[in-house]
Amino acid sequence: MSKKLLVLVLTAMLIPAGFLFSAGQQDGGEASNLMVIITPDKDNTFFTAEADAAKAKAESLGYTTLLAVHGDDPKKEGDIIDTAIARKAVAIIIDVANADASPNNLKRATDAGIPVFCMDREINATGIAKAQLISNNFQGAKLGGEYFVQVMGEKGNYVELVGKESDTNAGVRSKGFHNIIDQYPDMKMVARQTANWSQTEGYSVIESVLQANPEVNGIICGNDTMALGAQAAIDAAGRSDIIVIGFDGNDNVLDSIMEGKIEGTVMQPNAKNAEMAVELADTYIKTGSTGLDEEKILNDCFLITKENASQWRGFRKK
Repeated sequence: MSKKLLVLVLTAMLIPAGFLFSAGQQDGGEASNLMVIITPDKDNTFFTAEADAAKAKAESLGYTTLLAVHGDDPKKEGDIIDTAIARKAVAIIIDVANADASPNNLKRATDAGIPVFCMDREINATGIAKAQLISNNFQGAKLGGEYFVQVMGEKGNYVELVGKESDTNAGVRSKGFHNIIDQYPDMKMVARQTANWSQTEGYSVIESVLQANPEVNGIICGNDTMALGAQAAIDAAGRSDIIVIGFDGNDNVLDSIMEGKIEGTVMQPNAKNAEMAVELADTYIKTGSTGLDEEKILNDCFLITKENASQWRGFRKK
């Protein structure tokens, strides 16, 4: 076996099975132009759009790409980062697995001389990532909370579905919702449960809640996937009087809004965050600096209702 072939075989063995789901064309195995893009899930439309936007931007700037998923598992995330280090990547663009555990993984990359750029989820540490491109979740949640109160007529019994407790965004969105809703004494929260960003869990939680609390007439959700699960549970219960609000702006929820099944959602600038992360990585690779004074950059969210849902697709305006 030639030395070159041996190197390629050993490098392939470093990629954990099931983590790699797409890659740009590699230039003879050269690692000096490789940008590694890591997201939580290849099936969730939010993360697919994020990965696609980052990949397209990186390749438009002349980089080859390797895309991988960590499944919200910090250990798998660490294995992928080790692969990026072994491949001598020029940058890592990542939507992290865990706000508290991921910094240790990211630090291994930075210690190896690979700059890291976070998108979507932030980490509970500074000085490790060169930049963190984050949706303004608090601002967005306030928009969602204001619209929820409005369509509920400032009164009613509601449920809150919360995302993963390990994800900083889940807590920030919940605080944003309550910053508005709690100002209205006739808005009564009868249940607040996590559904872990999952459509299946959103369905099962709301199915149980409606059985115990048939008086519920509103559900506000920390993401659109849970909102879709909630809406399915409402349909299964034969209810048509329950208002549902989501958060993310995925295409399936936009369709539901236009069909009149879901009342509204908050659109995250998902593609913008991904593209900016890659652009800043490119700037850093070429100049040694992002050119920014702050590590965290917040991009504002948008309220989506039936009036403007048709104007958006793939987390961007048509």
